Amino acid sequence: MNNKYKLHEFLDVDRLQTLQDNFSKSMMIALVVVDQDGVPVTRPSGFSDFCARSRMNEGLAKHCYDSDSAGGEAAMRAGEPVVYRCYCGFVEFAVPILVNNHYLGAFISGQVKVEEEKEKSIPYILDNNNLWEENPWLINLHHNTQRMPYERFESTAHTLLHVASYLVDQAHANNIQRELRAKDHELANELLKRVEIERSLHDAEFKALSYQINPHFLFNVLNTIGRLAFLEDASRTETMVHDFSDMMRYLLRKSNNGLITLGQEMNYVNCYMAIQKVRMNDRFDYVCDIPVEYNDVVCPFLILQPLVENFFNYVVEPRETKSHIFLRATDDGKDVIIEITDNGDGISRDDIEYILSGGQNRQKGGIGINNIKNRLQLLFGESYGLQIISPHKPMQGTTIKLRFPMVPA
Repeated sequence: MNNKYKLHEFLDVDRLQTLQDNFSKSMMIALVVVDQDGVPVTRPSGFSDFCARSRMNEGLAKHCYDSDSAGGEAAMRAGEPVVYRCYCGFVEFAVPILVNNHYLGAFISGQVKVEEEKEKSIPYILDNNNLWEENPWLINLHHNTQRMPYERFESTAHTLLHVASYLVDQAHANNIQRELRAKDHELANELLKRVEIERSLHDAEFKALSYQINPHFLFNVLNTIGRLAFLEDASRTETMVHDFSDMMRYLLRKSNNGLITLGQEMNYVNCYMAIQKVRMNDRFDYVCDIPVEYNDVVCPFLILQPLVENFFNYVVEPRETKSHIFLRATDDGKDVIIEITDNGDGISRDDIEYILSGGQNRQKGGIGINNIKNRLQLLFGESYGLQIISPHKPMQGTTIKLRFPMVPA
């Protein structure tokens, strides 16, 4: 039986115990609550001496629990109180605890005798095996068990059904209210995430539209184009202008939801690298191993170029030795993993933690990196984002890993 609800999760067992104790005392009847498997979830209340002593015997206790379980199942099927005799002949009833037709458990009550003629008409829930008669000390206790008028006994069962229904309805209403509050909270978080996404996209748009790729980069591009136009006629100049035009076109055509394809993002990066190659000639090497099979994978707009730009700002520009950058993409069947590796002097562990926590460390590219990490998590979930790996030793470089779902456009 696979129920959506579990009794101990749905009802407060301590309050249930108090109710059970008081009901048992006022009605002078034994009572216990069992779960959907017949296992008691409360301590017994008002048990007869015979039943209390029987359950101290492991063998007899098993028959008692089996009777409780069978009674609860019968009440579940009936959807109302069921009166029966347990294996030792006592009259009992089971009152089902139901919510939305899900069986949570049952109130098991009784351990009494009723009028003899009436008693004979009440069926056993399990076979009457008379095992308890093998224990002489139980026979007298069985004989002295209280009698109760059947009419009162049956009325008690229906009273308990109404009490159980009220408890469950109240608990169900409280659960619904909790679920609604949780959904309201979830919706508020989603709205907050939406605001964060829009803010991050606005930051990216502002950077793009105000040409904050880097102001000195734009001036260098224009100066280089001017020099090339003067010195040669004109294929390299044409290629460079074409690459630069593609970059500007990319910045202006991105979708409103901030998503683009990896192929479009890589075309932008390759144009950027081609222009930098003309500017800096042999000061750096650029290797890209991103298979075309990933071209249609959706990725955030302007997610790679800021990281490549950091390579020039913090690796190529500050030194005279030749620099290297390597881009590669792989997948694990679910996500695309992109690695950007350089041969710079790296980043310290403290700076990495500071950058990833949102520290405004412009000297390490922290603003752009944290923006990328936030956009990945806001768009795809907290399990996605950005990782920085660096031994922080000369020429041993830094690797930045990005992960996002392998979803086609």
